[in-house]
Amino acid sequence: MGKIISIANQKGGVGKTTTSVNLSAALAVMEYKVLLVDADPQANASSGLGIDTESLEKSAYECFLGQAEVQECLVETDTPNLWVLPTRIDLVGAEVELVNQKNREYYMANALAKVKDQFDFIIIDCSPSLGLITVNALTASDSVIIPIQSEYFALEGLGKLLNTVRIVQTRLNPKLNIEGLLITMYDSRLRLARQVVEDVRTHFKKLVFDTLIYRNTKLAEAPSYGKSIIMYDVTCPGATNYLNLATEILKRNKLIVNNGN
Repeated sequence: MGKIISIANQKGGVGKTTTSVNLSAALAVMEYKVLLVDADPQANASSGLGIDTESLEKSAYECFLGQAEVQECLVETDTPNLWVLPTRIDLVGAEVELVNQKNREYYMANALAKVKDQFDFIIIDCSPSLGLITVNALTASDSVIIPIQSEYFALEGLGKLLNTVRIVQTRLNPKLNIEGLLITMYDSRLRLARQVVEDVRTHFKKLVFDTLIYRNTKLAEAPSYGKSIIMYDVTCPGATNYLNLATEILKRNKLIVNNGN
């Protein structure tokens, strides 16, 4: 059975989609079979991997509402071992359509349960909100990665997100764990960025990944070419960061030996 990991933070612009796409690609090139689920109506994870979302006949929207099977909607990418369940802007309507449904928090879990054993990892790119689709993602997940931007308001809203995680753990999904907090957009030249990292590690200790995602021009460029950073420029620091993150996650899950590092 595969492990389902949500990438979530209701704060926008923290590198959530960048992390979803590039962590998925990094795990895939390390020969793990990966499904990236685009659960953000902005569909940036889909378009960032070269998928024309306007031409999709079926997408995550139909899957989550039980109108299509996930298997019917998967798109294979140019990254070996990486598939995408893409979305379109109409996913925003799913929040409204689910609101009065019985067991409304379990629609995504039910959809993904049918393909979970076909993948080693399922990564869910959540929308920048704590709405019903994000709650569905957390309910479907084994763990959550929380990207935190290394800037002034880094911890703003984090308490609300952690509270949402606790509510989901208590009421909907007791197996949900925090995989880790990930520092993104790090610039070691900035004293503030170094201070944010120190503060986050002081407060959250081992929950914080050792890997830092540095600011990198190539990371910003890659989506405009419809490619992950691994396929766009595997030699750049951004690719190295995400390969290191993938390795750290594999070690945390005891899928590779730590060797004391």
